[in-house]
Amino acid sequence: MIISTLCALLLLAAPPAAESLHALVEAEWSWRLAEFPRLATSVGVHDSDDKLEHVDVATQERHLEHWRGVAKALAAIPRADLGTRERIDAAVLAEEVRAFISGQQQRTYLLTVSGDSSFFSDLPQLVREQPLRTAQDFGRYLSRLREVPRYFDENLELMRAGLKLGMTAPSITLQGRDQAARVHAEVKDPKQSVFYAPFLTLPETIAPEEAARLRSAAQAAIAEAVIPAYAKVTEFLVATYLPGARKTIAAADLPGGRAYYQAQIREFVTRDDSAEDLHALGLREVARIRAEMEGVRRQVGFQGDLPAFFAHLRTAPEFYAKTPDELLMRAGSIAKTIDGKLPRFFGLLPRLPYTVAPVPESIAPFYTGGRYVMAAEGSGEAGTFWVNTYDLKSRPLYVLPALALHESVPGHHLQIALAAEQRDLPAFRRHAYFSVYGEGWGLYAERLGEEMGIYRTPYELFGRYTYEMWRACRLVVDTGIHAFGWSRERANHFLRDNTALSLHEIETEVDRYIGWPAQALSYKVGEIAIRALRAKAEKALGARFDLRDFHDRILALGSVPLPVLEEEIDRYVLSLKN
Repeated sequence: MIISTLCALLLLAAPPAAESLHALVEAEWSWRLAEFPRLATSVGVHDSDDKLEHVDVATQERHLEHWRGVAKALAAIPRADLGTRERIDAAVLAEEVRAFISGQQQRTYLLTVSGDSSFFSDLPQLVREQPLRTAQDFGRYLSRLREVPRYFDENLELMRAGLKLGMTAPSITLQGRDQAARVHAEVKDPKQSVFYAPFLTLPETIAPEEAARLRSAAQAAIAEAVIPAYAKVTEFLVATYLPGARKTIAAADLPGGRAYYQAQIREFVTRDDSAEDLHALGLREVARIRAEMEGVRRQVGFQGDLPAFFAHLRTAPEFYAKTPDELLMRAGSIAKTIDGKLPRFFGLLPRLPYTVAPVPESIAPFYTGGRYVMAAEGSGEAGTFWVNTYDLKSRPLYVLPALALHESVPGHHLQIALAAEQRDLPAFRRHAYFSVYGEGWGLYAERLGEEMGIYRTPYELFGRYTYEMWRACRLVVDTGIHAFGWSRERANHFLRDNTALSLHEIETEVDRYIGWPAQALSYKVGEIAIRALRAKAEKALGARFDLRDFHDRILALGSVPLPVLEEEIDRYVLSLKN
């Protein structure tokens, strides 16, 4: 539905508020799916599986106009006339649209590359995003591959515009990132490309002659479209973008940088917290967690101080896997142990399973220690708990329980899969993701692991404290870099002095914070809010407090902004008291 139609909702003869909201929600979601084909694929809508989105400046301006119209239409609906569910729908949509408008106004679309991700490094996920079961499915996939040159060219134009305006990723965080493009550009045989992988094992339901035709078409598409597009990106990165990217690291140094960073804070914590308050909160949390770490150091009888203990944990060989398979098997074993504990803590569990897999080689050297990759709806894929097996000496075994709790269950997989299965929610809410909620829940899940009995040794408990300290340090480091002039080296030192993270992971993480301002703030802010809500409910309900029910109530909401979560849990507690 185009913007003029959305605005026309304001001119209708005063339909009931709920009816107006439902119409607006449906219209906006339908528009979003039409504009973002990969989003549509991920939520099980396959009308545009043969397309990639347009990202050029004209499209960005059109998107801004659309979302301004949505905001205007939403503001015209009287919230007092809505029921509870509709009020939540309205609040979630309002916060999403506010963030969309802010991003367009701040021109964040010019930042198409960061040290953590990019349009070209993310694209190989196509092979697991869309269903590939029929000849028609494969035909759509091939058409999508043919779209790659146009899609890459539009991204390159945004990067050129960013260079002119000084709106680029920091140069220091991009060193070596051209490898993520080069690995696809230098493929000599199209059959060796990751984009060809689905054609190696075509379904037996596809006739042999059709299978041969599809394989031939795939080789042609990869040779003629994909490989040259990646070669073009590689050349541009090396010759133009990396040398021309800004030499500063702070968000404050971007055009309109201070306003940009404050807008990023609002997006990632869904409140207008100040950088000063978040920095101070981080310092308080660092001091508290450091005391917990000292307790473990004394418990294991280590004679040196805490920095010496960190050094011991970073270098002692008994804390590290000898092979990638050993690391993956340990992660898988922990994940299955957690699975067995879930029914004691959750009443509702998702139907979708998850698996454990290594981070792809093309991005692993610059990637975080692990991440959850959700499955596209209807893709036939499971959710995936990625474990980084690159540079094993930087992947300590004692942090694996906390990592598994956060990325698989009861962290991201449990939350995201359950949200997608909440069929009584409108589609946009089932697939919404607010970082402060999702990452806050993931960090809460790490703490919950203590109650679940997942940490078997003092070292694994120390791994939990290291991960919690890591997230507390993020409050200090992110605000330090982007608001208070911290250098990259100062940020590295702060993490080295306060966590047992490997030096490789510290450097990777700091570059991530530099390239993704304010996202790192969401973890601790969200976790503190969830813990506060639980403590409030426990105090108010006493013996009537049911932890399983409390968890189910949070997860049944889907991902929501913090003010909505707090309001709904307060309402839930009040309903049980009365």
